Amino acid sequence: MNLTVTVLQIVAPVFLLASIGFIWVKVGLEYRIQFVTQLAMTLSLPCLIFVSLMQTRIDPAALTALSLASVMAYALISIAFLALVRLLRLPSRTYTAPLIFGNTGNLGLPLALFAFGDIGLSYAIIVFAVMALWSYTYGIWLVAGAGSLGKVLREPLVWATVFGALFMWQGWETPEFLTNTLSLVGQIAIPVMLITLGVAVARLSVQGLLRAAALSLVKLCLCTGIAWVVGQFFELDPIAFGVLVLQVATPVAVTSYLLAEKYGADAPAVAGLVVASTLMSVAALPLILAAVL
Repeated sequence: MNLTVTVLQIVAPVFLLASIGFIWVKVGLEYRIQFVTQLAMTLSLPCLIFVSLMQTRIDPAALTALSLASVMAYALISIAFLALVRLLRLPSRTYTAPLIFGNTGNLGLPLALFAFGDIGLSYAIIVFAVMALWSYTYGIWLVAGAGSLGKVLREPLVWATVFGALFMWQGWETPEFLTNTLSLVGQIAIPVMLITLGVAVARLSVQGLLRAAALSLVKLCLCTGIAWVVGQFFELDPIAFGVLVLQVATPVAVTSYLLAEKYGADAPAVAGLVVASTLMSVAALPLILAAVL
């Protein structure tokens, strides 16, 4: 009973904040998602990542193990879904990237924070950084058919991760007034991302929901299983293990829909994946969280 209450207390803020965005749109209020997303991704989230990494004191061995585990997990997931999409003869540009990459930013970061505290957030940022680097290179190539090294080098999230890791490694600290400023800006990120997630889901039109639900279930089971095995293989500590499993098991990211729209893939099909997997995660993530606590 206590575990159930604990899980609900962790998960409830995530879905309540997303529900605010969903209801906001449904009652007809204006929400400029492009501006809010740009604010979060280019300013607030990089500040959150930099300060979290700078202030974290993760054991170097644990940090290395989680980084390697994240790389291996996403490599195995990429291979698995490349094979599955080919086996089912689905359009690769439409389905492969959304099935590989989860919503580790909007959903994974706050869930790790609420479940495991500041150390959980620091671990989650490591997994998010690995996913983001892979997504901004290989993921873009899958959807657009072209490399995107230039986009990676222009991405504030990447540089925030690099400099945050450097400051953490060297034990450096920014002046207190600057740290406080960056922290305040970073605190915007999590609530804004969750509200924006609800707004984006509310605006999506869904086609082929049955196929989307089936693929979402496969994604959930496969990603959770691979992360679980990889975490055991690297003998991660309990918090790092829980964070890896939660992050990798997150549903299809709304950014997958935006990329499909931008590069001419089947955006309505990806929208179906976003909606189906996000709804599925309402029930699945609390169960996964209960298993790793």
